[in-house]
Amino acid sequence: MTDPVQRKPAKGIYVLPNLFTLAALFGGFYAVVMAMNERFEMAAVGIFCSMVFDSLDGRVARLTHTQSAFGEQMDSLADMVSFGAAPALVAYEWTLQPLGRWGWIAAFVYCACAALRLARFNVNTAVVSKRDFQGLPSPAAAALVAGFVWLTSQLFSHHYEVPWFRHVVAAFSKVPITRAHLAWPMFAVTMFAGLTMVTNIPFYSFKEFSGNRSVPFTILVLLVLGIALINIEPATVLFAMFVVYALSGYVLYAWRRAKGKPVSMVS
Repeated sequence: MTDPVQRKPAKGIYVLPNLFTLAALFGGFYAVVMAMNERFEMAAVGIFCSMVFDSLDGRVARLTHTQSAFGEQMDSLADMVSFGAAPALVAYEWTLQPLGRWGWIAAFVYCACAALRLARFNVNTAVVSKRDFQGLPSPAAAALVAGFVWLTSQLFSHHYEVPWFRHVVAAFSKVPITRAHLAWPMFAVTMFAGLTMVTNIPFYSFKEFSGNRSVPFTILVLLVLGIALINIEPATVLFAMFVVYALSGYVLYAWRRAKGKPVSMVS
């Protein structure tokens, strides 16, 4: 008796993975609505929630064998909203608007770079190394922008407390900080995140740490410590984590060049 041949999933729309994709899309939409209502902490939280759901939809599809071309296209379009348009609009509403045309240019450059990054990812899936990303992933770029908005917006919020941040700003500033003072730093973060997405800089993909593979016990301990730190000071820790990740690509690129190793992500 021969083993039964595993059937491929029929073409169609699968509910479970697309629910996670729609949840990620809702997070981006929610971020825009919150920014329009001057609730920038919640806008940043919406983008980070989108990152969580975006990381789950593909895994759920693979675990349940419900991958489909529709799901791939849906995921890409949701990413464009949640990690392209939403962070750009949130940043513009937060502090880029006073810069006039420079503000909307920075927001547009970020949004356009996110579109280019996602399009390049879709067409290079078969030829790019699985170990590294080609350019900064759009969720990480969105986390840089949203993390900066979340952290700096707490200077003016009575709902969240960042004691050390308030004390540092007060110690080094002789005048009260306003949102206008944050416009050019926001400009720099937005431009850096956008342009880094379309570079060929390699960024570690963490795909080796999938749920069906064993990992060292030390990694598990570090994950627990990371979760604890995020719970203590989410805005500070998340922003710092993604700053380190964004800079790690440039460090990896320089190290590979110095060692004479290939730096191209295309195999």
